Amino acid sequence: MTTEMDRVIRGGRVVTPDGIIDGDLGIRDGTIAAIGGRIEGAEVIDAGGHWVMPGGVDVHAHIEQMSGMGVMNADTFETATRSAAMGGTTSVISFAAQARGEPLAQTVAAYQARARRGAMIDYAFHITVTDPAVAGFRDDLATLIKAGHRSLKLFTTYNIKLEDDQILAVMSEARAHGALVCVHAETDAILSHARESLIAAGRTRPRDHAASHPRLAEIDAVERMCRFAAYLDQPVMLFHISTTEGAAAMRKARAEGAPVWAETCPHYLLMTEDVLDRPGLEGAKWMCSPPQRQKADQRALWQALAQGDLQLVSSDHAPYRYDETGKLSAGPDARFHQIANGLPGLETRLPLMFDAMMREGGLGPEMFARLTATAPAQTYGLTGKGAISAGMDADIVIWDAGKSVTYGADDLHDNVGYNPWEGRTVTGWPVQVMLRGKTLCKGGAFHGTPGAGRWIDRPHLATRPTQYEEET
Repeated sequence: MTTEMDRVIRGGRVVTPDGIIDGDLGIRDGTIAAIGGRIEGAEVIDAGGHWVMPGGVDVHAHIEQMSGMGVMNADTFETATRSAAMGGTTSVISFAAQARGEPLAQTVAAYQARARRGAMIDYAFHITVTDPAVAGFRDDLATLIKAGHRSLKLFTTYNIKLEDDQILAVMSEARAHGALVCVHAETDAILSHARESLIAAGRTRPRDHAASHPRLAEIDAVERMCRFAAYLDQPVMLFHISTTEGAAAMRKARAEGAPVWAETCPHYLLMTEDVLDRPGLEGAKWMCSPPQRQKADQRALWQALAQGDLQLVSSDHAPYRYDETGKLSAGPDARFHQIANGLPGLETRLPLMFDAMMREGGLGPEMFARLTATAPAQTYGLTGKGAISAGMDADIVIWDAGKSVTYGADDLHDNVGYNPWEGRTVTGWPVQVMLRGKTLCKGGAFHGTPGAGRWIDRPHLATRPTQYEEET
């Protein structure tokens, strides 16, 4: 076949939604133009029999964001998206987080400016709602949704939580204008009771963080949000499911027809709470919320992914340095409730999942592509992203399935200063990463440019309610 392709990826094992194709992939004008057979082009990239996968789509990342505790993320859009690309991710959804008293339009404009300045991969935003009482809230929300910001984020806990009546009101607005509502679902009263009990007992080290987030807090809130979704017929995404019971609640709600979806993360699939038990405050590096759980929960989460009870895997990248600017902002004697929660994950998500899924007995290459790229893009309506198909953006990663890498203490390309997976060996590595047909990373070198990432418009709601009328 002879065509006017700009470039051709030759001799790879191409993973598409319709199966695996051993052949060439042709790229023209930044999009995928042809797959399979012999393709000619101005530039030929030899894939050498490696896997050719869609660029990763990470739909849960905190970038250049102030936490509810008043601690700034370590990463800018430049450092975060560089790190993402080096790990094989080419699209990201981060948060435009509303501060108390701040109009939503102002919130989104500020994050748009940050991303335009620094982002080196393509991006969209979830609008985090913390103050629905602010002036102009309903009008701003409607305008922003119609402008393509089709997902919102709510909390049921912490000092940025919404009460149940507020959650129902925001869900109703989302239902009226066509947005997915994402929820950090843990019941605040249970967390508060557990936290205060531990503090009173003098249990305040990072290892006590796990006990401060009882699994029942997740179970209760997940079940409640599923009921809210069913009551309003409003699509809801439950973030970072960590427990056996949380996954079971999703299975039950979906079987009953509730419009709910859910994700989990590599640190719940591959870590247990034992990582928090370190000398001094070192365990703070692994503190996240919800916390890591037990081996039985890992098995249940993997099974839930295989069965479709959970639909995708995100990183929940929440970067804080292990110093006074981040994890230790409350000082060297900080107690667990004074320590910023989160760990870096944009760069490690895909190699960790590739290693786990491509080994014997794993879920395999097609499920890897689906859980880390195709399903995230489809769920959130990221047009042109997440799959190797004709007409899609040429966001491509070439994976060397035989290359093993052992993570070091500080070998990531973010601004965090440590790697929570230090000492872990992964087999399978992204040796070349392309965004819209142009090479971002190759052979360990990064070639991106700050500001070259594009905002991804989402003109339509992808995760529809049971009864849905397209807005006019």
